[in-house]
Amino acid sequence: MLSSKRILLGITGGIAAYKTTFLTRLLIKAGAEVRIVMTESAGDFVSPLTLATLSKHEVLHSFVREEEGLTDWNNHVELGLWADLMLIAPATANTLSKMASGTCDNLLLACYMSAKCPVLIAPAMDLDMYRHPATRKTLDTLEEYGHGIIPAGEGELASGLHGEGRMAEPEDIVAYMENYLRAGQPLTGMNILITAGPTHEAIDPVRFIGNHSTGKMGFALAEAALELGASVTLISGPTHLQADPSVRLIRVTSALEMYTQAVNAFPEMDVVIGAAAVADYRPERQAREKLKKEGESLELKLVRNPDIIQALGEQKTTQYVVGFALETQNELDFAKGKLQDKHLDAIVLNSLKDSGAGFGSDTNKVTFIDKNFTITPFELKTKAEVARDIMHEIHKRLPK
Repeated sequence: MLSSKRILLGITGGIAAYKTTFLTRLLIKAGAEVRIVMTESAGDFVSPLTLATLSKHEVLHSFVREEEGLTDWNNHVELGLWADLMLIAPATANTLSKMASGTCDNLLLACYMSAKCPVLIAPAMDLDMYRHPATRKTLDTLEEYGHGIIPAGEGELASGLHGEGRMAEPEDIVAYMENYLRAGQPLTGMNILITAGPTHEAIDPVRFIGNHSTGKMGFALAEAALELGASVTLISGPTHLQADPSVRLIRVTSALEMYTQAVNAFPEMDVVIGAAAVADYRPERQAREKLKKEGESLELKLVRNPDIIQALGEQKTTQYVVGFALETQNELDFAKGKLQDKHLDAIVLNSLKDSGAGFGSDTNKVTFIDKNFTITPFELKTKAEVARDIMHEIHKRLPK
């Protein structure tokens, strides 16, 4: 949710300002661009040089800059218009009061008064200050302005007291920001199940039958669904990929494990996307010990694995179920056949004949086919872009 977002971070003069180094790092790691405005007193608690190094932007604290005889000014209006989201953390009682009253006596407050974007506030102060009626009234006023208040945490405070008033931890602030941005998105409130990656069917303790799937398409779909506000469960076969922390990630190895997890999760889902490359067969028996090399040949008896997406298609009530078809010949005909046979609402077709498509690559070229056989082809794109296209096609067809 924070990828490519422009975050204007306002830092005020409280001891919790030291946490903004970690906060800035997390925002950058999430893909956001961060610019920082501080009050003069905030510099007593955290180094502007450290924050400038982390954010890769000059940290601003005054209206006027004087360098080598030149005088320039920091345009608060421009900064207010630049941001997609303004975060004030920590927000001291003094700054909160000024925000509520409209006082504008420093660069940070001028940026706040000029901001056209949503504003989030992470209060930080001592226990009695946080509980004071004036502070409670101020926070109520700021909520009435439409600002998001990130609840202060409870714990040991700088005064030595124990209670509410600690600024929320950087990880919690980032999670709050992501949830705030997710709210109101078109898939907010929807549960989406995605399967991804290969399955490994064990021959013995060291060998398996598998395929070349890396899971990139399924993980990209999970990211795209998150961007649209959905709650995402991702069941992944063996892969080195890591999912967004907001994704409920279930790692499995075999097709039978994936089947069990998918069937168990299915009743709570609104949308299911079967992007995994599930092995069609598994060895009838798994050897308990490593098989030794004996003779000129080795025979394995294989048995069918359950067809996960077909099983879910047959069980669906209100769920929208989407399959994937990777084909090498008669692509469209085979995809349409799977669409009908597996009781799907749509199927995503891609062909190994298309350069840049298929396993392992960072790009893909797909065709989206719905149950009415409406065919929507797409050009070669990155898998992240393909995932957004697929989610857009699904969203268009969901009941409003």
